[in-house]
Amino acid sequence: MDQRNLVSHGQRKRSLFSARKVALMASVVTGLAMYGFSASPDRIDVFGSAAHAEAANAASGATQQPFGFADVVERVKPSVISVKVTMKDKVADVSNKDDSDEQGSPMERFFREFGGPNGENPGRNGRHGTMGQGSGFFISSDGYAVTNNHVVEGADKVEVTTDAGKTYTAKVVGTDPRTDLALIKVEGGSDFAFAKLSAGKARIGDWVLAVGNPFGLGGTVTAGIVSASGRDIGNGPYDDFIQIDAPVNKGNSGGPAFNMQGEVVGVNTAIYSPSGGSVGIAFSIPATTVKNVVAQLKDKGNVSRGWIGVQVQPVTQDIADGMGLKQAQGALVADPQKDGPAAKAGVEAGDVITAVNSQSVKDARELARIIGGFAPGSTVKLDVLRNGKSKVVSLTLGQLPNDRQAKADSEGEGKGSSKGTDVPHLGLTLAPADKADGAAKEGVVITKVEPKSAAADRGVKKGDVILEVAGKNVAKPGDVGDALEAARADKKSSVLMRLRSGDASRYVAVPLANG
Repeated sequence: MDQRNLVSHGQRKRSLFSARKVALMASVVTGLAMYGFSASPDRIDVFGSAAHAEAANAASGATQQPFGFADVVERVKPSVISVKVTMKDKVADVSNKDDSDEQGSPMERFFREFGGPNGENPGRNGRHGTMGQGSGFFISSDGYAVTNNHVVEGADKVEVTTDAGKTYTAKVVGTDPRTDLALIKVEGGSDFAFAKLSAGKARIGDWVLAVGNPFGLGGTVTAGIVSASGRDIGNGPYDDFIQIDAPVNKGNSGGPAFNMQGEVVGVNTAIYSPSGGSVGIAFSIPATTVKNVVAQLKDKGNVSRGWIGVQVQPVTQDIADGMGLKQAQGALVADPQKDGPAAKAGVEAGDVITAVNSQSVKDARELARIIGGFAPGSTVKLDVLRNGKSKVVSLTLGQLPNDRQAKADSEGEGKGSSKGTDVPHLGLTLAPADKADGAAKEGVVITKVEPKSAAADRGVKKGDVILEVAGKNVAKPGDVGDALEAARADKKSSVLMRLRSGDASRYVAVPLANG
């Protein structure tokens, strides 16, 4: 049956509506449209009140105004550039690697596949290595431009093409892998059209225009709205992305997202896509972040961030219950790093940081972002909860080392003996850490975890070392049992254990048996 027959068949099924009824319904709808929203000065008020009539008049005025983006695009498009990079084979192999280990993951990083003119992976260019493409935009008339770190990372040669079709050589001034931003300087010009970074925060529902170089096609404009803000996409502790639904594809990396005032509200960097193409979920780095990072890159070629030297983790509801907290918020200190700023100031494992300089801390990620926003050497005040009591700790920030992040690592396994004391309710077998092969000298090592047990459900693994239970240090399996019994006697529903996994510490809340 062809489409025409399907339509006819559908029409016959709806024959229960007489032609007269359909005509009557159409005339009613038409009448409301004409009388309710007519632009005529002889408007007939069918709404029954002056307020309704006023609302109708406002709506009719809005419908008379044609809406388009051409004026904004005409102003901002000349500031957007296409970025082409050439990389040596040894670097390019990273970009050209087989992504079979990541297939099926909805989060598709643009740097995995830059996308050539036909949307393919970066292609070989004979003896000259591999070509990659992305986007960017000028932020000054003398040729400074912003793009993504992953667009220019490892590049031996960078070229940009302007909206007017002119090609220039550029050099990389500095990069910041943690935010995936890069600053480049275009050589050979001094009067480039440039874009302004927005000073305000993008609101959910605002229009945005994404301009860039998808699939190497050159200047392309798409429109959408701000769908969400503060998104964490698992890129790192400084994730704070704007989510937009403007179509963004491979090659748009580093391109701007403009608001209706022609200001850059974000730098497009990633998409959420099961297929690799746009499905209306893209992520942009907020302009406020871009401003801070670019200023440092221009000044010294790198970014310095404040550091307090702690491993932290989110306060889950289980952990909040185990600690007797009223709310599941703040950053739980799993381990103050030896000789770090926090340890020197008296911050202890088990402290919950709830604010920095009176700015509330929602979770561990927010703590990392707030601290990272301060310059090394700054003095800050931390609001801390310790054993249910509030206190303020003042400390001087250090500089974040290149190989550290302000978060607890929940990975890592040690080796231990398979023999030990059972803790049936938790599904654990324990042994003194100093008597287990490969374990530390303090605490109690976990030599076995029963599958589907309460501990296994919370990520506890063989080789983890229990350092504390309910705030008490443990040195032998009996200490763990005593601490659990004491918690039951206090009628607690869960208890907090401090574990060491590899080089990282963390807290885990485990439920207690009833009765």
